[in-house]
Amino acid sequence: MTTPDTSENPGTGTSGTGAVPSGSGGPVATVADLVAWLRRGSELLSEHAAELSELDAAIGDGDHGTNMKRGFAAVVAAVDGAEFATVDELMKKVGSTLVSTVGGASGPLYGTFFLRLGTSQKGVEALDVHALGAALRAGVDGISQRGKAMLGEKTMLDAWIPALDAYQRAADSLPMAIRAGADAAEQGRADSAALEARKGRASYLGERSVGHVDPGAASTALLWQAMVETIADSAPSGTDSSRDAGFDLADDEAATS
Repeated sequence: MTTPDTSENPGTGTSGTGAVPSGSGGPVATVADLVAWLRRGSELLSEHAAELSELDAAIGDGDHGTNMKRGFAAVVAAVDGAEFATVDELMKKVGSTLVSTVGGASGPLYGTFFLRLGTSQKGVEALDVHALGAALRAGVDGISQRGKAMLGEKTMLDAWIPALDAYQRAADSLPMAIRAGADAAEQGRADSAALEARKGRASYLGERSVGHVDPGAASTALLWQAMVETIADSAPSGTDSSRDAGFDLADDEAATS
């Protein structure tokens, strides 16, 4: 994460030909930062693949961890060695890769998320706190539209929407906003256990879906964790930017018993 030099072109907020959001003066997330986020997200999804699939086995097909691990590994392979001048170029590659490699509902949903994130920021090389928030919101709106889902239906939106709301409330600072979003995503992940599923295969269980953490909310929390560890790297001294989205399944089940 960098602070843009706007001295050469103050009207557009750039130090050269690449655009950054108008009015940016604080830290921004560059295309390289976003690639680092995706790489770390892939690592975390791989590390927690078994836990994610175990969560999914309780209310779904049991393959969410495997699918996410495979999909994000394909994303890393697709972006490694490639050059992307703008956010939308990167996210087009990410979204199309996920759609083609992730099975089940997660591929189209996460693919739509990244495609919408990118198209909301065409021609932009770096995102300030407000632009990143708008881009994430566009992506989540895509998930909602594609999945015909809303808050409270035991889906990944039960982590994404609270995270975005918390991000917006802390949007005076990019690192603070990301950390607030990550905290809310983790809380949304935990809170999803108390919800009855109303979408997807889990909805067939009805009340029996209560007491189980939604796997999509869990993978969402991991992506926010990765954002903290990569993009929010200018944390004030003494702030611990490391976190663990905490897949203690025993604790999750105990909290709802």
